[in-house]
Amino acid sequence: MLDPKIKQKIVGKHATHEKDTGSAEVQIALFCEEIEVLSKHLKKHKKDNSSRTGLLKMVSKRRRLLDFLKKESPTRHAKIVKELGLKK
Repeated sequence: MLDPKIKQKIVGKHATHEKDTGSAEVQIALFCEEIEVLSKHLKKHKKDNSSRTGLLKMVSKRRRLLDFLKKESPTRHAKIVKELGLKK
């Protein structure tokens, strides 16, 4: 779970308008941060298989959101990929 302050900072940075909390860009950015935190946890706790399952689900959701965004708006997709430093 992300700290609410960190979450607000991410939402503020990637929001498309003032009250935006659910656009694809915001969701992708939040998933990226959660994936990073969970990856660090799993490096320390190698046998935590339930967290590993959650990590794989998050990666899958992020991938689906990226595919959706690429199909709907390639320019927004390219922008978010560049900002977050993701592959392709």
